[in-house]
Amino acid sequence: MAEPASPETSPPPDTTPLNRCPDLNASAAYKLNANVLNRAIQDIGMGRYQWQLFGVVGFGWACDNLWPIVTSLILVPVTYEFRVSQPPLLLLAQNIGLLVGALFWGFGCDLFGRRLAFNMTIGITAVFSLVAAWSPTFTAVCTLSALWSIGVGGNLPVDSAIFLEFLPGSHQYLLTVLSVNWALAQLLANLVAWPLVGNFTCPSADDCTKSSNMGWRYFLATMGGLALAMSITRYFVFTLLESPKYLTGKGEHYQAVAVVHEVARRNKKSSNLTADELHDCSDDVDGQDHHHRRGLSFFDQLKIRLEPLAFSRINSLFSTRRRALATTLMIAIWALIGLAFPLYNAFLPYLQNQRGIEFGDGSTSLTYRNSLIIAVAGVPGSLVGGVMVEMPQLGRKGTLALATILTGAFLLASTTATTSSALLGWNCAYGFSSSLVYAVLYAYTPEIFETRNRGTGNAIVSAANRLGGILAPLVALGSDLQSTVPVYLSGLIFLVAGGLVTMVPYETRGRASN
Repeated sequence: MAEPASPETSPPPDTTPLNRCPDLNASAAYKLNANVLNRAIQDIGMGRYQWQLFGVVGFGWACDNLWPIVTSLILVPVTYEFRVSQPPLLLLAQNIGLLVGALFWGFGCDLFGRRLAFNMTIGITAVFSLVAAWSPTFTAVCTLSALWSIGVGGNLPVDSAIFLEFLPGSHQYLLTVLSVNWALAQLLANLVAWPLVGNFTCPSADDCTKSSNMGWRYFLATMGGLALAMSITRYFVFTLLESPKYLTGKGEHYQAVAVVHEVARRNKKSSNLTADELHDCSDDVDGQDHHHRRGLSFFDQLKIRLEPLAFSRINSLFSTRRRALATTLMIAIWALIGLAFPLYNAFLPYLQNQRGIEFGDGSTSLTYRNSLIIAVAGVPGSLVGGVMVEMPQLGRKGTLALATILTGAFLLASTTATTSSALLGWNCAYGFSSSLVYAVLYAYTPEIFETRNRGTGNAIVSAANRLGGILAPLVALGSDLQSTVPVYLSGLIFLVAGGLVTMVPYETRGRASN
């Protein structure tokens, strides 16, 4: 899988003079160059380099789901060992870290490069999670959880940008396929947690000592070791090329062309791209070093990054009554699901343990075995969703509404369980339907927005979802986790979200993106 050194250190493929553009500003020239590079990548097509990238980018998708699950799986033993009165604080710290990471790495990769961010995010997660395995206090666990989550939060913004910039337009469906790593990550986390956390955890908070409660520490060390292996694979086994779009934005036009030629070489193809097809709007004069031009300034790059959030773009999402209704409803749906999902899912092992104690069979091992079964039940959700969204009777809208309402109904029904088996059955149903919700939601949402405003719409609903995730622990802090209150709240919120889906004025099945 290893490749020769990156072309950033090799001579440029040609010395053709760059296309001067006295009538264009730097931002406009960057957009023209991005289109040229897109066409060059499309001409090369899908090949060895992109398939290798598909594999290592999958690590980022897996980590985005793996680590929030890791935090939820260690919540019970951490609560026991440190006799925590407010367990949701751990989840709050995690969600703050995820938000900070998404913002920092999302903007930062445009300023200091995709490759640096790509090589650091999982590495940061590995380092802080390994340190967290030996945390002496609950405060230390919370702090380190926030720090490793800063790395986790950057995975999707960075990895999706890298993958898209090397992916031919004909294969952009692979972004959807990458979501399979989410389900596999959930399975893996529960599979490892069962023997470790399940068998090496105090039965209760009474007389719980570190030596009798090492399971969560073993689990964190194992997951941190896995993250370290992923990071090493990314850095040493797979040689990531810097994004051509990032290079041309920095004024390194010849190096951008060199990267395109290197991708073609690895794919055993050739590219006709030359430097004279790129526009250069720097202030350099003839005779200076054309290989290292000024490129976009910091403010130019920031302006391009923030362009989707410009008032004119946001205003376009509300340009008509119908479009304003759709936009408002999608923001509300994402926010509600962002609140309801972690409000229940993040505390699921904790809630299962408490209810199991009530039923007289609340062994820790049984709790983690049940978590694994629920994770298995969720895997078919995304596959079934792919079929249901194409059914004329349901479509995107009908499938999402049905799945969301069923998720709420299953949660409310779980409060009637009087045995662990009944609770497990309802939770498996919830695991399946909630997986179906996210599978459809990620496909339906981009289709709702017009192409020219799709980035803006996606950014806004994602922000609403993250804010909902931060609110979930705050809501839990005000409720009794040993009661059914969090379950009721989560179930009711899913029902409300499902009702809002039925009001969305668009069905996108069978329609090309507008």
